[in-house]
Amino acid sequence: DIVKSTLEQALDQDITQAAGLLRLHFHDCFVQGCDGSVLLTGSASNPSEQEAQPNLSLRARALQIIDEIKTAVEASCSGVVTCADVLALAARDSVAKAGGPKYPVPLGRRDSLDFASESVVLANIPTPTSNLTQLMSIFGPKGFSLTDMVALSGGHTIGIAHCNSFDNRLYNTSTGEAIVDPTLENSFASNLYSICPAVNDTVNTADLDVLTPNYFDNSYYVNVQRNQALFTSDQSLYTDSTDSGDIVDSFASKKTVFFKKFVLGMVKMGQLEVLTGSEGEIRSKCSVPNPTSSSYEEVIEPIVSTGKRSRSGHVHSEL
Repeated sequence: DIVKSTLEQALDQDITQAAGLLRLHFHDCFVQGCDGSVLLTGSASNPSEQEAQPNLSLRARALQIIDEIKTAVEASCSGVVTCADVLALAARDSVAKAGGPKYPVPLGRRDSLDFASESVVLANIPTPTSNLTQLMSIFGPKGFSLTDMVALSGGHTIGIAHCNSFDNRLYNTSTGEAIVDPTLENSFASNLYSICPAVNDTVNTADLDVLTPNYFDNSYYVNVQRNQALFTSDQSLYTDSTDSGDIVDSFASKKTVFFKKFVLGMVKMGQLEVLTGSEGEIRSKCSVPNPTSSSYEEVIEPIVSTGKRSRSGHVHSEL
């Protein structure tokens, strides 16, 4: 309740941050598991995950909202709730606030003691220029099916993207010459040229979903069908395989089908390589490890909705 109420205050002021919080959770879980490592800050000599290229566009306000939530939680029950769990709950509640499905979030993750290297980040975060084969080379080893991957890509039904993340479809990125991707619909491409007048534009942005940019629905898949998706990775779902194309068609035609598969994918993603028990810690502040990291021999056992206590170290479901 504390996570939800604090989050809703922030999103009532700026609903666009819902996309930033969902993206934070994704970038956390895909790199050494859902352990809050993306929230850690580093130094000039020891740069954190936030300094890796795929994370440079993570929203500063989204990180601040997580800190605000953590502060509120700590004020009520200090040393009980991890930053990794706060991030997972905030992503779920952001999706719901934007009009998407509600889903159970298993809790009990521990926070990592350190962050991953840039090379690990680069190896585990798919790029906007990825094709279908490259996407599945990252999703597949993590236990995701093709349907899971297409469903999770639907997170792009909210949010924005900087021009330099999709200008490979508008320009020769080496020479700057305008060369439109043939899989871009003409009027959509013309609009993108007006938004991104030159190659390597790191300032201007475009909505990921041109139909309902701040509402979590299935219109992203309609865009993909119409060749009006921003990223190569988005459009490849329709152009690279009839199997993935059929999944796009099913999600575009029925929002309920998309929501069901998205929930399954999110619950699965939220349990990637989680740390439990003495494997991690409960950070007091999400941006830094605790001053003296310890293996928590005595674990406060969370109470589930049945009123029974779960065994320490186990992930349990919280609706």
